[in-house]
Amino acid sequence: MTALTDDTIARRPSRLASGFGLAVVSSAAFGLSGPLAKSLLDAGWSAGASVTARVLIAAAVLLVPGVVALRGRWNLLARNAGIILAYGAFAVAGCQLAFFNAVGYMPVGVALLIEFTSPIAVIAWMWLRHKQRPTVKTIGGAAVAAVGLVLVLDLVSGSSLDPVGVLWALAAMAGAAVYWIMSADEGNGLPPLTLAAGGLLCGGAILLLAGLVGIVPFAATTENVELAGTSLPWWASILGLGVVTAALAYVCGIAAIRRLGSRLASFVGLTEVLSALVFAWLLLGETPRAIQVGGGVLILVGVIAVKLGEPSNASAPLKSGPDLSV
Repeated sequence: MTALTDDTIARRPSRLASGFGLAVVSSAAFGLSGPLAKSLLDAGWSAGASVTARVLIAAAVLLVPGVVALRGRWNLLARNAGIILAYGAFAVAGCQLAFFNAVGYMPVGVALLIEFTSPIAVIAWMWLRHKQRPTVKTIGGAAVAAVGLVLVLDLVSGSSLDPVGVLWALAAMAGAAVYWIMSADEGNGLPPLTLAAGGLLCGGAILLLAGLVGIVPFAATTENVELAGTSLPWWASILGLGVVTAALAYVCGIAAIRRLGSRLASFVGLTEVLSALVFAWLLLGETPRAIQVGGGVLILVGVIAVKLGEPSNASAPLKSGPDLSV
């Protein structure tokens, strides 16, 4: 069975509805990661320890589904070992560690909004590397997103923002761009679940090794964490990070993309920004200023315009191979 095209998806309302539901669940799950990470950082956990625990728990949860999706084609693992390792190092370990460090210096919503400018970096890469010149709509969307970023950072009001946090957030943006670029490569033949499970496993192993040799500081406590004014055990945040904000988010996201197509799913996925802002407000009391809300809207509009300005085949769903929908 071949994967569904966008036209086929449009003719199946029930599949479209379930795709939207799964995409919203995935975005909300991803958006919860910042507040949960912030609660651990405030309790004395280091970013390295919290992100390593998150990645390894998610890898354990997705390992069996990833093996099942492989369907006995073990030669794919040997042939793509380098790709899986690079995916784990940059798209998983590097991106998440940078983001968790960023939320230690700035509000969660601001860090996530900076990270969400990654589609602009992808557009630039495709232009410079593959000669895919952006359209006028793409350039206009990038400009709108840039204005929104300035507003989100509240630079116009003269308020200060820790430059270390900005650098970490930009590093997370670069890692997210690598994630989009590598995930779009269908030529390696790896099923998405297998790539996700392998990447998470490699990323977790890299982070664990870096912590053991002292490259990444590891610190963890058994102190309770604070969320929404309530004291919770530390393991509640850790399990939430691994099971909900990583494993569940990836599984629902993959299922949504196969129902909606990558183009439409990417638009719905932008609701992660709104989810993160809402969770940061409800769980951490980080109320965004009006100018930041306006900037967030502009970033969303700009990123959508960038996506709409890309060629239609740039976001087509998988067109060959078995249907591995979950």
